[in-house]
Order: sequence, then C-alpha cells, then structure tokens
Amino acid sequence: MSRLPLQGRTLALLAVIAPLLALFIYVGLRSGPLAPIAVTVVAVESRAVAPELFGIGTVEARYTYKIGPTSAGRLKRLDVHVGNQVKGGQVLGEMDPVDLDDRIRSQESTVKRTDAALREAQARQSYARTQAHRYEQLFVARLVSEEIVGTKRQELQIADAVLSSAREELARAQFDREGLVAQRLNLRLIAPVDGVVSVRDAEPGTTIVAGQVVVEIIDPKSFWVNVRFDLISASGLAGGLPARIVLRSRGGQPLQGRVLRVEPKADAVTEELLAKVLFDAIPQPFPPVGELAEVTVGLPALPAVATIPNAAVRREGDTVGVWQIVGGDLHFSPVKLGAADLNGYVQVREGLKNGDQVVVYSEKALTASNRIHVVDDIPGVSR
Repeated sequence: MSRLPLQGRTLALLAVIAPLLALFIYVGLRSGPLAPIAVTVVAVESRAVAPELFGIGTVEARYTYKIGPTSAGRLKRLDVHVGNQVKGGQVLGEMDPVDLDDRIRSQESTVKRTDAALREAQARQSYARTQAHRYEQLFVARLVSEEIVGTKRQELQIADAVLSSAREELARAQFDREGLVAQRLNLRLIAPVDGVVSVRDAEPGTTIVAGQVVVEIIDPKSFWVNVRFDLISASGLAGGLPARIVLRSRGGQPLQGRVLRVEPKADAVTEELLAKVLFDAIPQPFPPVGELAEVTVGLPALPAVATIPNAAVRREGDTVGVWQIVGGDLHFSPVKLGAADLNGYVQVREGLKNGDQVVVYSEKALTASNRIHVVDDIPGVSR
C-alpha cells in the first residue's frame, strides 16, 4: 500500500520535470548556443565591374617662383604681402642701391667726355685726310717735296689711330654704363608671371645674401594634386583617366579632374605609386597649398563576370574563400578573386558560378557544423 503514494509522487514529479526539460531543450535549440545562426545571403550574379582607385594626396603648385637678389644687399622696400595677387612684370620690391645711382651719373659724364673726344678725333682725322690729299696733288705738280707729303700721310695715320682709340673708349664707357644700369635694374624684385604671393621671407631693412628668397609666387593655374595609390590596386592607372577630387575644406563637393601622369618611381617604403592629378577647372577661391584631398580615379569598365560583395569574402588560415550554402548546409569554398570596385563588389575568377548562394553577413563566426537561419537583415551587423 505504501508503494502507491511513492509512485504517484514520482509520476507527479516527472510530469513537472518533463515539460521543463522540453522547454529547456526548445530554448537551447532556438535561442541558446545550439540555436541556428542568423545569416544574410546573396546569389552570385554576373555584372560589369568598373574599378576605381582611391588615394589621398596634397594640393601643390606645379610652378613656383622664388624671387630674390643676385647680389648681397639691404632690402629697401617690399610692397606685397602673402595672399596678394600680382601681375607679370609687376615690381614687388627693391634692394637698396647704396651708391649705384651716383656711379651711373658719373659714368654718364664719362660717356659724354669720351663722345666729345670722339667727335674731336673725327674732326682731326677729316682734316688730316684733306691735307694729305691736297699735298699729294701738290706733289704731282712738283710744288712740294716728297718728305712733306710723307709727313702729311703720317699725320693721317696718327689721326686714324686716335679716332679708333676714341671709338673704343666710348664703347667701353657705354658698356660700363649699361652694366651699371643693368645692376640697378636687377635690384628690383619683379614678378615673372601672374600669380599669388605664398611666402614673404624678409622685411625692409633686412640684409639679404645673394640667392636668398625674399618672395615666393605660385601660379594658381598650375594647381594639381600629388596623390598616392597602393601598388597592389594601381594596375591600369595611366594618364588621361577621369578623376573626382574632394578637398578636405570642401567636403561633399567633388571636383572633376584628370590624371596628368603617373610618376615612374614608386615609394619603396610605403609601397605606393605617385600620380599627378589636374583640376578641370581651378576651384575658387584658390585652395591652400598643402591641403589634403581625396582622389578617386575611374578605371575602364571590365566585361561582365561572376561577382560577389566584398563583405562575403572570408579567410580561413591561408585560404581565401566564401561560406557557400549547398543543400541547406554550410560549405567553405576557396575562390580566386579579380578586380574590385568602390561599390563593394569583387570579381570571382574561380570557385563559384552564377546563382550560387553565399553568406554575406552572420551573427558570429561560422564553422561547417553550424546551423544557419537565413534572414533579410541582421541589426547592427549587415549594411
């Protein structure tokens, strides 16, 4: 009789434990560690990939002009400041001439004296020629002796020599004056082209040595962007390709440009390729030299082939592949990838075919033994 209440209590306990155990197993399989992992999938499809290169560069001026004196001296005046726009041929400043103006005036007096001496020598030579010709005629008429005729001829030769010396002296004096005038003009600091003053390295009264830069001018029409591209993805980069330039100071306002040239020498340390990108139209106001810019270069479009999102690519050890869904099960498929674009798609050369289902995003890292649950979106994971 005592066994009946015991069996009743056991059955009652089992009746309570069995549903709890079933609930525990259900929860474990649905939301616990044994629950299927939520994933988003995409089908491999054929599409044309338009590769683009992205790089960071700095705005630079192709032509920069450093202006300074060719001889040591003191800066007398400087009429421009940083940011001023100047015209070609405009006088920007001047070095102190010291006594150069006085030397030029003195040399001008020397030129006048030598010119007067030349005119006197010309008159003497003309008179000596006339006398020599007259006495030769008198000698023919036997009215003067041969010695007198020889004397007149000698006087003509002397007058010719004096005239030649006077001409050389005048030429030397003129050259000396022209040299001093050139030195005087060289003391002026003149803008060689239209441009913008970017550097002012001296103030009036400062002693300047020969070759020292006083003013630096940049030609704003020669602005370009010196861009660096990763060598791994720089295949196909060439001059003439279109580019989009986004200056840091003007975010969200892309400017059109083109690649002028690709530098033949790469950076061996950073493994980057250098390229010069021109603006189709120089932005207004002018961007500051040294400003960072984001450059996107469009490469020629490639033929349509099988593509997948970049986010689907995984690396297992040394193998690059994707998690493929085959018959509802996960299977890691090694792939060989090709070109990629900035829209997030990459070519698949080997390993997949059009229509194959691959995992793009998952709640957690996957293994071949995981059970999966396909969803449209994973909050906080899928993009």
